[in-house]
Amino acid sequence: MKILMLHGINHNMFGKRDPKQYGTVTLDDINAQLASLAGELEAQIAHFQTNSEQEMCERIHQAYADGVDAVLINAGAWTHYSYGIRDALAILTVPVVEIHMSNIHAREAFRHHSVFADIVKGQICGFGVDSYLLGLRAAVSAARATADT
Repeated sequence: MKILMLHGINHNMFGKRDPKQYGTVTLDDINAQLASLAGELEAQIAHFQTNSEQEMCERIHQAYADGVDAVLINAGAWTHYSYGIRDALAILTVPVVEIHMSNIHAREAFRHHSVFADIVKGQICGFGVDSYLLGLRAAVSAARATADT
């Protein structure tokens, strides 16, 4: 099973950026924890981070061409306004799980809305790094259920 983890804008700054919201965990720490859990779940996980909306869309297109089984995405601020990324995600025919470390519904009003919400399988937010791990478990489960139908 192939899972793709997409990290969005400014996520390369985890560990340095707003520790009150995101803690001190780094992107490498998150990816290592995901890789460990993926091994337990008998899945492979690839990671991609970019600060370029174009590169994010192109990587989503590549995921479609590669035939990944599920996609996890924490698009950061793009979640709230990027219809380009939303439209790229809508091309996918596999489960997509939206992830956020912070509870976006308890933050600034502009963060309460996700333009991805109506096309993703589900959203997990507010649990820090555990949001990623819960998201991976959900994505693997949804992909296996899809494969069984």
